[in-house]
Formats: sequence, C-alpha cells, structure tokens
Amino acid sequence: MFNEYRKYITATDLQEFWYCPRFIYYMYVTKIRQYEEKRVKVQIGRDVHKAKALEKDYLRKSLGVVKQEKEMYLSDESLGICGIIDEILHLEDGSVTTLEYKFAENKYKFRTQFYQAVYYSLLIDSNYKTNMTSCYFVYTRTGSKLVKYDIKPKHKEYIIDCIKEFKKITHEGYYPKRTKYLRQCLDCTYNKICDKY
Repeated sequence: MFNEYRKYITATDLQEFWYCPRFIYYMYVTKIRQYEEKRVKVQIGRDVHKAKALEKDYLRKSLGVVKQEKEMYLSDESLGICGIIDEILHLEDGSVTTLEYKFAENKYKFRTQFYQAVYYSLLIDSNYKTNMTSCYFVYTRTGSKLVKYDIKPKHKEYIIDCIKEFKKITHEGYYPKRTKYLRQCLDCTYNKICDKY
C-alpha cells in the first residue's frame, strides 16, 4: 500500500488506474511485481512520448502565448496529487492552459490523454488560482495538427472521483471492479492471476 514515501498520486498512477483499477490493487496492495516491459503499448508510449513538432513558435503565436513554462513540477496537498507538466501556457486573455505533444494521428480523442490533461488542470487550478477550461494537443503524425479540447466541471469531478477510489484501493485494500474494456485484459501483466469478475 502507499506509505510516507508515496504521499502523492501521480499522473502515471492514474494512467494505470484508468487502464484497470485492479492494476492498482495488484501493484500496491498485493505488491506482486509487474513486468511492465512486456506491456507493448506502455513501452511504445514511453519511447515516443518526447516526440516534438517542428512548428513550436508558430503554434504558440497562433494561441496568443505571453508566457511559457516547461517541465513544471506542481503538487496539491489537499488532493494528494503531483506531476510534472510538459508545457504550461499563459495566454493573452489571462487564461492558463497546457500543450502536449503526442506521437499519434488525430483520428479521435484519446481518453487517457485527455483525462491526464484534466488531472493537470487540477494542479494548475490549485497552484495558479485559476480555472483551466481547455487544453491543447499537437498530434505529430497528422502534420503537427493543433487540437483544442474543452475541460468542463464534470471532467474535473470525474478525476476527483478517480483519486478518491485510488486512495480507497491503496489505503484500505479495497478490491475494485475490473475494467469494462475487456480487450485490455489480454495485454495486462496481471492477466493470469486476476479472477476476471
């Protein structure tokens, strides 16, 4: 379970939670070691995460950026979360947003990528005393296309609920329901020991 050295939940923790809540149970409660290198999707995602587009200056000018902060570590003690945000952008209208580069095609909204941005919005809201209402992604396999997604209160409420359930699992040993995306079970390192119910 979590201890004093794991006081804060990270975006990576929640990505595992979104993959399947039971992943968190097996990893933190039973402490059964995972062999993450066998999870092809995770490895590919890490290998390409730092891919960057060439049109950085152009993109920022088109957004009306007045200040840019890179690799910012933020935390929120009340929520028990922390994270390093690739780029925080302060815009001309006084709003604050994030910009993430993804090695992917812009065919549809990636659920976990969007929720990670919402997670970061909670950190930004807390540390900058603002209300982040949008986030931006650059999809480097679609001509570095810039895409904006709106962040609504219901999205932030969902992330807070996820944080609460994460804590229930790691602090109380609660055994959660498995993911509803059953195809993910085939790619899970805990597939052989999970009861599938």
